Amino acid sequence: MQKNRFPIAVFFICMLCACSRTAPHIQTGDLLFIGIPGDYSLDEGSMSEAIASATSDGSGLNLIHVAILEKDSEGRDWVIDATIKHSVDRHPLDTLKSDFTLKDGSQPVYIVKRLKDTTGVASFIVNAKKALGEPYDVAFLPDNGARYCSELVRDSYRLADGTYLFDEEPMNFKNAEGEMPVYWEQLFALLGMPVPQGVPGTNPQGMCASPLLETVEINL
Repeated sequence: MQKNRFPIAVFFICMLCACSRTAPHIQTGDLLFIGIPGDYSLDEGSMSEAIASATSDGSGLNLIHVAILEKDSEGRDWVIDATIKHSVDRHPLDTLKSDFTLKDGSQPVYIVKRLKDTTGVASFIVNAKKALGEPYDVAFLPDNGARYCSELVRDSYRLADGTYLFDEEPMNFKNAEGEMPVYWEQLFALLGMPVPQGVPGTNPQGMCASPLLETVEINL
């Protein structure tokens, strides 16, 4: 009986090592998409609610935000993103999770996506950090010295020759019924400009569906 214990112990050690090697972890350059169920009620009149209403693809999950993930030399997880609360900022992943905690105390849906070709990821992070401190782009317009979340990602994920990895498409601010939410009408009236319906731009829902990305099953 004593002779059988060593091989069994070695087997379990090998299995544990194999699991640790194959378990996915956050990598620098991964993108974190934040989603809420389509029937979840956000605070009435919030920007998140308006974005969710305008960009839902009918899948039952509204993606309202995207952030760039970064793992530092000590293994800590950071995000670089653009929000109304922080503007364009770099902060710990836990800060983002706290900011996006839902009203009932639960967490939203987190989807981690990774480029199928990670060549150039380091330069994308450098690009993103150049925008730190810029204001949040409440006007959702290009090249105005401010960034919204998916605009920051698109502007950062750019090749050396200036080619953007992610495409733009006409922006939509209308809800599923084709109506313009009052929130957008009031916001852009305060800004003294028409709602930029149809202006080229990006949104988390469309970006998440990019064929350049693949889903990484990571438990945050």
